Amino acid sequence: MFIPKSRSAGTQYTTTVALLAGAFIFIPAVLVASRPLDMFTFSLAIAGSLFCAGLAWVKWNKHSNLTTLSIISPPARTN
Repeated sequence: MFIPKSRSAGTQYTTTVALLAGAFIFIPAVLVASRPLDMFTFSLAIAGSLFCAGLAWVKWNKHSNLTTLSIISPPARTN
């Protein structure tokens, strides 16, 4: 449930998912729909997909500050 006073985890999933959807779903769909295929259109689609995927990677690294828990227990202290 939505709690208005809770703190954000620091991630922006919506932007990252939208960029990845654009890179791997929308741009290839536009490429398939644009007939006839020529080298310029194909190169433009590849460049656009790489740009969107790169931007998604940058956004994820910039805003994702969640830490993963270690599954290894800490070593026992001996005194």
